[in-house]
Formats: sequence, structure tokens, C-alpha cells
Amino acid sequence: MDGGFKEHVFPVQAFYRELTRKAIHVSVAIVPTMANWNFLITVILLSAGIVFYVVNENARISGKSKGMVSLLTEMSTRPTEQGFVWGPVTLGFGALAALLYYPHPAATVAIYALAFGDGVASLAGKFLSRGTVVSIGEKTLSGSISCFLAVYVSALMVLNDYFLALLSAVSATIFELVSIQDVDNLVIPLGTGFVVMLLV
Repeated sequence: MDGGFKEHVFPVQAFYRELTRKAIHVSVAIVPTMANWNFLITVILLSAGIVFYVVNENARISGKSKGMVSLLTEMSTRPTEQGFVWGPVTLGFGALAALLYYPHPAATVAIYALAFGDGVASLAGKFLSRGTVVSIGEKTLSGSISCFLAVYVSALMVLNDYFLALLSAVSATIFELVSIQDVDNLVIPLGTGFVVMLLV
């Protein structure tokens, strides 16, 4: 039974899998708050989390680990994904890079774009679309609109400027459109953060 047929026959399983993936995705939204409390500890924890995941994922692939990290990975892995699952690694590096490369508020907007924009776009695109696909990168229209709205609202809360929030949302949506799977975890925060840094 191929992955596409499973997705069609068991939509509830697909929904819970995507929900688990995006719950992990949204969790990086706590990074700016933690960095505001203690920047160094936040960087150390993020770095340690990436290393911890890599070790556990290698153990999972070799059949030596059945811990919580392995369980979450198995719960959130799509049928098309084989071998090492890179999503959490690029997610962690995306948040870490934005934090290290950009000052506030650019770093905060960038990480929120990663957490909310990309996360919401994936869910909306997978479960709200009705076959309408944006030609660039084959992303769904509903996903792109959801990404725009999520980034706009989160950026507005940070920047308190409607025009800057609009430009942030447009930038994040474009980066989400042109980036490929997993790499978008790097492209969206780095691209959006760079644009916001230039504008602020």
C-alpha cells in the first residue's frame, strides 16, 4: 500500500501526524522569549537540542532507541520520508541562525515566521486546499494565504507597524513559496530576518 493511498484512506492519521509535526514547529516560538531572558543559555539549549536529536535519530535508524524522541519522530514522519529525518535539525538551525545573525526585532520576526508562517502554511495547504496550486514551488493557495496571515499578525505584534508587518509577511510568503521541503526551515527565517533588518 503506497503512501498516497494511505493518506487517502486514513485522513485522520495524516491529520494527527501533521499536527504533531507542526506542534514541534511552533515550539520554536518560545526561543525569542527565552533569548530575552538569557541569550547565552538559549543558544546553548538550542545547540544541545540539535545534537541530542541527531544522536537519537541515528540510534532510531539503527534500531537502538525507542525513547520519546524516536517515538515523536515516528509519529510525525510522512510516508515519503525514509532514513534520517532532517526536519527538526533544519528547524533548530533556522531558529539558531536567526538568533545569532540578526538583532531584535528582526530575529524575533524571523523566528515567528518560521514557527507560525511555515507551520500554519503546511497544515492549511494539506487540509484546506481544494486542488488550487500556486505554480511557484507547487505550494497551495490556501497554504500561502495562511502563511501570509500568520506572519502578518505575529510581525505586527512585534513591530507594531502595519506597513513593516505587511512587508515582513510578503517576504516570508515568497520565501515559503520558493523553498523546498526542510530547506524552508532555513530559508524562511534567514530571508525574512534579513529583510526586516534592512527595513527597521
